[in-house]
Amino acid sequence: MAFDSLSERMNKAMRNIAGKGKLTDRNMEDMLKEVRLALLEADVNYKVVKDFLNNVREKARGADVLNSVEPGEQLVKIVHDEIVELLGSEQAEIRFKDTGMTIIMMVGLQGTGKTTSTAKIARICKTKLNRNPLMIAADVIRPAAIDQLKTLGREIDTEVFSLGAETSALETVKQGVAYAKDNGFDTVFIDTAGRLHVDEALMQELKDINEAVSPDEILLTVDAMTGQDIVNVAKSFNEALPLTGLVVTKFDGDSRGGGVLSVKAITGLPVKFVGEGEKIEDMDIFYPDRMADRILGMGDVVSLVEKAQEKIDMEQAEKAAERMMNGQFTMDDMLAQYEQIQKLGPISGILKMLPGYSQYSDMIDDAKASGQMKQIKAIIQSMTKEERANPSRMRGSMKRRVAKGSGTTVTDVNRVINQFEKTKKAMDMVGRMSKSGKLNEDSLNKMMDNMQNQMPAGFKGKNPYKF
Repeated sequence: MAFDSLSERMNKAMRNIAGKGKLTDRNMEDMLKEVRLALLEADVNYKVVKDFLNNVREKARGADVLNSVEPGEQLVKIVHDEIVELLGSEQAEIRFKDTGMTIIMMVGLQGTGKTTSTAKIARICKTKLNRNPLMIAADVIRPAAIDQLKTLGREIDTEVFSLGAETSALETVKQGVAYAKDNGFDTVFIDTAGRLHVDEALMQELKDINEAVSPDEILLTVDAMTGQDIVNVAKSFNEALPLTGLVVTKFDGDSRGGGVLSVKAITGLPVKFVGEGEKIEDMDIFYPDRMADRILGMGDVVSLVEKAQEKIDMEQAEKAAERMMNGQFTMDDMLAQYEQIQKLGPISGILKMLPGYSQYSDMIDDAKASGQMKQIKAIIQSMTKEERANPSRMRGSMKRRVAKGSGTTVTDVNRVINQFEKTKKAMDMVGRMSKSGKLNEDSLNKMMDNMQNQMPAGFKGKNPYKF
C-alpha cells in the first residue's frame, strides 16, 4: 500500500525517540533527520518537507517538550498532528445541497480509474449516505467507457444515463441533468472523458460542461502510482476548473505516497476518497487522522471495525460465537470463519490496522496464507455433513475420498483435522473459563500461544499475538 516504506521508516524514528528518558536538541535533530530522509524517500516535495520539519521544531520547543515527563511521546504526538495537517486537518466531505440536486463532476486523465471511481463513489453515496444517485456517461471519446459504466451501474443497482457515443458530451450532460430532475434523483455523477495528457481540447470540453450545469463538486481522479506527478496534474486541472477535491486510486499499489502527502500543501485540494483495490467496494472516504495513525504504526481500528460491519455477516458471526462458547464448534463453523476473514482482505492489511501490529505485517506471506485457506476450504467442502460434525471419526477410506475430491493429500486432510481439533479444544477452554469467571489476560495469552503453533504456514511469524 502507499506509505508502506514511509511508515516503516517513520516507525523506526518514532520508536527510537519514544524510548529516550530525556529529550535533547541533539537526539531530537537525529530523529528529525530520519523523518526528513523518510519523507524525501517517499517522494514528498522538498519544500513541503522543509516546512514540515520547521513546524515540528517550533511546536516541540514552544510546548516545552524537552522538559516534560514523557518528552518522546509528546514529540510523537506533534509529528502525528503535523502529518494530519499535511493530509488535511479534517475530513473533507462531499458538499451535498440541503435541498435540491447535488451534481458531482468527475475529471482526470485516461487510465487513472475515473469511470470505476465514479461508480464506487456512487455506491458509497447510495449505501452509506442514503442518497439516490444517477450516473451520466459523458465520456463519448471512449465508447468502451459508456459500456463500462453501464456494467458497473448494474452491479451497484444504479441507473446510468447515456445518449451514446454519437451525441456530444455537453448535450449528454444537459439532457442527463434534466432527466435526473424530472425523475427525483438527488445526486448526479458526471463521468467525463480523459486524455493521455492534459490538452486544450479536453479542458475546453470540461469548461463547457462546468459552465452549463455548475456542478457542486468537481473531483479530480489521480493515480497514487504517479508520485509527484499528482501535484502537476492537480495544478493543471485546478487552473482550468474550480476543483473541490481529489480521488486517489491504486492506493493499494507499491507507491511511495509522496504525491498524496504533498498535494494538499501545494494546491490546497483535499483528498476526499481513496481506492484500495479493483472491486467495487474497494473505495473508502479519506480520513486524514486515521491515515496519520497508520503511517506512524498506530493502527486504524475504526476503519477495520467499519470494514467488518460492512463485509461480515454479523448475525452469522454472533451465532458462531455462541456455538463456540457452548462447545458446539464444528468444521462448518471453521469454514465460515475462514470465509469471513477472506472478506476483510489480506491478513497483512488487517495487521496494519491493529495498533502495535503494523511492524509484523511484513512477516505475513499473503499469497501463501491465501493458498492455505483455499486448500482448507476445499478439504472441508469435500466432506459430508456427518464428517464435518465429527471429523475425528473419519476412517482412512473417507480421508482418501476427501483428499481426491479436494485435490490434496491424506496428509493435508489429517493436518486440517488436527488443526480443527486444537481450535475446538481452545474454544471449549474459552467457553468453560468464561462460564466459570476464570477468563483473564494470562489464560488468553496461553491459549493464543497454543493456537499460534497450529495456524496455517502463511500466518506464522515472530508475532507474539499477545493481549
